[in-house]
Amino acid sequence: MTNRTSTRSRRIALLFALVSAVVPPVAAASDAPPGPAAETPVLPPVPEFSGASLALTLPAADPWATPFERSGLERTPRCDETVAWLRRLADESPEVEMTSIGVSPEGREIVLVIASRDKAFTPAALAATGKPLLFAQGGIHAGEIDGKDAGMMLLRDMTVRGTKSSLLDRANLAFVPIFNVDGHERFSRFGRINQRGPVEMGWRTTARNLNLNRDYGLLDSPEMRAMVAALVAYAPDLYVDVHVTDGADYQYDVTWGYNGPHAWSPRIAGWLDSRLSPALMKDLREMGHVPGRLVFLADESDPRKGNVGWTAGIKFSNGYGDARHLPTVLVENHSLKPYPQRVLGTYVFLETALEVLGEHAAELRGAVAADSTRRPSEIPLAFETPKDGPFPRVEFLGIEPRLVPSPVSGRDRVEWTGKRVSLEVPLLLSSKPARVVKRATAYWIPAPWTDVIERLALHGVRMERIGAPRTIEADAYRIEDVKVGSSVVEGRVPFGITVRPERRSVTLGRGSVRVPTDQPLGDLAALLLEPDAPDSFIRCGFFGEVLQRTEYFEAYVLEPMAERMLAESGELRKEFEAKLASDQAFAADARARLEWFYLKTPFHDDSYRLYPVVRE
Repeated sequence: MTNRTSTRSRRIALLFALVSAVVPPVAAASDAPPGPAAETPVLPPVPEFSGASLALTLPAADPWATPFERSGLERTPRCDETVAWLRRLADESPEVEMTSIGVSPEGREIVLVIASRDKAFTPAALAATGKPLLFAQGGIHAGEIDGKDAGMMLLRDMTVRGTKSSLLDRANLAFVPIFNVDGHERFSRFGRINQRGPVEMGWRTTARNLNLNRDYGLLDSPEMRAMVAALVAYAPDLYVDVHVTDGADYQYDVTWGYNGPHAWSPRIAGWLDSRLSPALMKDLREMGHVPGRLVFLADESDPRKGNVGWTAGIKFSNGYGDARHLPTVLVENHSLKPYPQRVLGTYVFLETALEVLGEHAAELRGAVAADSTRRPSEIPLAFETPKDGPFPRVEFLGIEPRLVPSPVSGRDRVEWTGKRVSLEVPLLLSSKPARVVKRATAYWIPAPWTDVIERLALHGVRMERIGAPRTIEADAYRIEDVKVGSSVVEGRVPFGITVRPERRSVTLGRGSVRVPTDQPLGDLAALLLEPDAPDSFIRCGFFGEVLQRTEYFEAYVLEPMAERMLAESGELRKEFEAKLASDQAFAADARARLEWFYLKTPFHDDSYRLYPVVRE
């Protein structure tokens, strides 16, 4: 009994040690009540906005004023008020219908509003119109809610007011006002410390503290499963994801980005470069806004060091869209600009997107078809910025920073002066493939890995399931080194791994699936299944079972076996002696020496650290 209790205690201690290593302790909150200083963010100066887009708003007394307009352009409505207003719009306009794409963990509907001149409200009916479909979403981060209020205004103007009704002549709109509905209802004026309005706002993450814009590939959250199912069903021509930035101060109020032609959808990127972006620049400027490309300064204290041209991976909306050849634009309004300015800029953005889509849909669909039929012999898994360039020089409309000594942090802090500066800076494009893999003909996933198979199916990846066991020659990966992540990332503990390829005969049981890469989603499948891809299933914590050993050896059995093995094989003896001579740590480690012999026997587990997915 004593030994059993002792063993249990050691296991509990080990468990606590592992948890402590992965989850850092949280500092205790102060008991001191917050004063006015603790409740008032100190933000940089901002000029008053007087753009022409202010004329898009209605007076608070107008019967069709949105809750945002009724508040004097200061507040955003709660979920119930949003849905009630949209329900009234749908009841009054035969061109609008509300539906739901799913239910959140706290039981809230994720509302989808469809606007169609043809009263086409199902995926099949929308496709039958022949018109392109813009799918726009707000509130994936529920504190960044500009898209919701802009979309409500635009829907009204396209329908019951009629001032923008021509937009529906050549395009349809699908609009999710609040994607992260549970996070939205964590409503407070203490939301984003670096954001100017609205007065109260929701929270960045879901009720389970998951960031939806890190879940496009994995589909861990029911919200993202619902969204991806909607994207598969409705098959939009253009997907727009509206956010609000973090980070530096600068002059731009509306910025946007997408992966460039170096990534997985070069023809789509070309259309976004040549058709959509120029029109957005023109229209936003004419309406009094300052549009620009996404801003990720290499050094916030010195904008002259350049802007980083990010290539998004598949956990982000724009990276996911690029990998599945769905034209996707990430909108980032500037958090330091006033809320009305950001909302109205989003309105102009969506209006222009509908106009351009209606005018150039055939060209975009041609680009999508070209990218969907590309089968490059090599697939880039990740991208990096070349160390030596050359880097193009681009205009940057910045705000001059200065460094000020801080008695709080003990270091210099950045202070934004409000002074506008126009700079020419390098654009540090992350356009160089950092990891590349030769395209497989197909991937095979053994039947027991149902969680991975189900997620691929949700993405719409085509698979072939076998009804009887099959043995094939395939390329497999042996995991040679594993580093467990030091912190939890989106509810999962990631793995850092190195792998070694090996050719082997593999027997796949009934129910296993073959995932051919000769399909539109072949690149996406590779990015999820290749172990060297940064957002692959295994690096995000799946397949952890193969990293544990479940059979062992006893020294009293293996020691005499090893002696006999050495006596039986001169080649083995030479190999062992060479290992002893070349590896002092091995020579000094009795257990490692026995392990070496154990791996030479057929008793060791050959599937230990063998990645279950194989390449055909």
